[in-house]
Amino acid sequence: MKITQAFTLEAAHHLPLVPDTHRCKRLHGHSYRIELELDGPVDGRTGFVADFFDVEAAFAPLHEALDHRLLNEVPGLENPTAERIALWIWERMKGALPLLSAVRVFETPDCWAEYRGD
Repeated sequence: MKITQAFTLEAAHHLPLVPDTHRCKRLHGHSYRIELELDGPVDGRTGFVADFFDVEAAFAPLHEALDHRLLNEVPGLENPTAERIALWIWERMKGALPLLSAVRVFETPDCWAEYRGD
C-alpha cells in the first residue's frame, strides 16, 4: 500500500550555477508542494501504513527549516534546484520514516522533481 502526505511552503531561491541569462539566476520565489510517499503493509490493528499525524510530526522540523526562507542560505542547499531539495529532504527524513519511498518537490503544479533513493 502507498500513502502520500503533502505539505506546502513558501520560499525564495536563485540558482547560482546557471548562465547569467537564465531567468532562475535572479532571486525569485515558489509556493512549493512537498509530497512524502510511504510504501508498506497496512497494520492489521491500526489500519494504517503510517499515521499521517506521525508523518506530519516527523516533517515539522524540515518545514520550519525551509518555510519562508531563502533556500540558498540553508546548509546543504546552496544550489537549491528541485532535484537537490528532494534529495536533501530524503536524506533527513529516511531515518525518521523508514517506509519512505519517494519525495516529490513541486516548484509549480506543472514542474517537479521526484527522488526514490536511487
